[in-house]
Amino acid sequence: MKVLAINGSPRKGGNTFLMLQKALEPIAAAGIETELVELHGVNYLGCIACMKCWERQDGHCAIKKDGLNDLIDKMRAADGLILGSPTYFANVSTNIKSIIDRAGMVALANGGFFARKVGGSAVAVRRGGGIAVFDAINHFYLINQVVVAGSSYWNLGRGLAPGDVSSDEEGMTTMENLGKNMAWVLGKLHA
Repeated sequence: MKVLAINGSPRKGGNTFLMLQKALEPIAAAGIETELVELHGVNYLGCIACMKCWERQDGHCAIKKDGLNDLIDKMRAADGLILGSPTYFANVSTNIKSIIDRAGMVALANGGFFARKVGGSAVAVRRGGGIAVFDAINHFYLINQVVVAGSSYWNLGRGLAPGDVSSDEEGMTTMENLGKNMAWVLGKLHA
């Protein structure tokens, strides 16, 4: 089994990264392979509604020049997914939005290949708007029939400057509990 975490923040090693790391710790401790992909320096294009994914049904987006298809392949191969995003104007980062739109459409056009994976989210927030980010990620999971693992609170961590989220004890505990719950669900599904 494998869980893929995707850091949709343009900041390398920042608060979203720290939250994802915390969630992956109990997953790795349960003997599940983990990988954390950072999108620092990556600029995925948005969906252009060309519908080529429905025509071709080759498991890839028609936009080939930005590397998102490589990430779609990684997502497809994983048993669990954790999407992490900072909160920008009460919404997900542009790269996470591109993943939601393009990977989501490709998956639906190709037999729903995200169905029955286990999903979780990590949302870094300064003060407000994080619930909308949490909802956007969960809406992506739910329309793709992903089993969403819960935690002990909404998957939010508070912080502004890189590293601030480490001081949010409740937020980091929430991430740890998310990881424990994802490992448990994966264990039950693959028993």
